[in-house]
Amino acid sequence: MDAVAPLPARIDGVWTRPLAEIETEGGPVLHMLRSDSPGFDSFGEIYFSLVFPGAVKAWKRHTLQAQNFAVPSGLIEVVIFDEREDSPSRGTLLRVRLGRPDHYQLLHMPPGLWYGFTCISEHTAVLANCADIPHAPEESVRIAKDSPRIPHSWED
Repeated sequence: MDAVAPLPARIDGVWTRPLAEIETEGGPVLHMLRSDSPGFDSFGEIYFSLVFPGAVKAWKRHTLQAQNFAVPSGLIEVVIFDEREDSPSRGTLLRVRLGRPDHYQLLHMPPGLWYGFTCISEHTAVLANCADIPHAPEESVRIAKDSPRIPHSWED
């Protein structure tokens, strides 16, 4: 459970790690991130984003903040686009599914990447983000979900 793994279609700095689910009588305990986890840098804040079925939340890019996503309920598809000037994976688009039961994993994204996500389950998904620094509006940029800047259609 502790290994950090790059994804098959690779974006520099993006990785996933399976997360532990411990079955208990009253319901499972779902791990996300510990200070001694591989790839942990620092704690800034944690928040939860509810995503309704079929809803799209896109596009956003942070200049300083790294994201650590896990989805304990529902299923989402995260789309990541690398537009970083100095990146060896510049121009790469990556899709990652997060959620239970088959895709319960941690997704780490460094700053500088465009990302968005959509709920692909029949019920509302809960996305948890443990960011490495507290949110500051001036260090993030948003563009429209249908921006031609990103080679992706949410209609696919």
